[in-house]
Amino acid sequence: MIKKYFTILLILLISLHVSAQVWVVPAENEGKKSPFAFSDSTRKAGADIYVSNCKSCHGDPGKNNVIQLVPIPPDPASAKMQANSDGALQYKLIQGRGTMPSFKNTLAPTDLWRVISYIRGFNEKYVQEIAKNTTGNVGSLQNSQIVLTWISESHQIQATVSGLKDKTIQPVSGAEVKLFAQRYFGNLLIDEARNTDAHGAAAFNFPIDLPGDSAGFVKLIARLSNEEAFGEVKTESNMSIGVPTYRAPLNEQRAMWNVLEKTPIWLMLAYILTVLGAWAFIVYVILQIRAISKAGSKT
Repeated sequence: MIKKYFTILLILLISLHVSAQVWVVPAENEGKKSPFAFSDSTRKAGADIYVSNCKSCHGDPGKNNVIQLVPIPPDPASAKMQANSDGALQYKLIQGRGTMPSFKNTLAPTDLWRVISYIRGFNEKYVQEIAKNTTGNVGSLQNSQIVLTWISESHQIQATVSGLKDKTIQPVSGAEVKLFAQRYFGNLLIDEARNTDAHGAAAFNFPIDLPGDSAGFVKLIARLSNEEAFGEVKTESNMSIGVPTYRAPLNEQRAMWNVLEKTPIWLMLAYILTVLGAWAFIVYVILQIRAISKAGSKT
């Protein structure tokens, strides 16, 4: 009886382990396609992004020098990676799973497609399908742009989206806007995604305690989510709306990676004591050898 239960438990654990290796992509994401054609320039840009964000785990494509994690990240040039659709690759980059981080707020949607463009460069049989209706505008609106405005009374950032129609600037309504603050490691999402109103405006609540630089400046990045409809539309702006913060340089304090003059005291003491201890042991051994030699001479 115990053997039977043990077998059932073992089968269950194996099933859970196998199912954990399968990454199910929703059908609506599976069929997504890039809003632009892949080219040498997009592959080059994707290579730079890959080296900065992906190489540490996935290694050099085609070299099979991936890091040994659980599950093991696939080589981008492998059949396993290339078997994914473009939409599946985009979904996995956005969502992340386990040891793989989500790049939803770290990389712009266009940058995700550039990484995919780079990955597809290692598949000679790949034939790209571009998303339909990617004119870079909505209807007759063209050259969409975002303007950011600080509203001090309500402590909000207002993003106003507009485009050209018949040579006249008109508001873009119903466009989803995301606002980010640039941080040391990636971008911080401010509030939640907002849709523009009839006047093309969307307001974001800005944190009252968000650190800025020494003068309180914060770099803001706003972009439209629907690239298939609008193309790549984003803007950047530096505003003095954060909490003034002095960030000491990494080499200001005593640290192991600093110069000799700023080596941690404990490390210097440990080094000196270790060296003295080693020399003391050597002297002790020499003295013992000398004593043995003298004792042998007397005998």
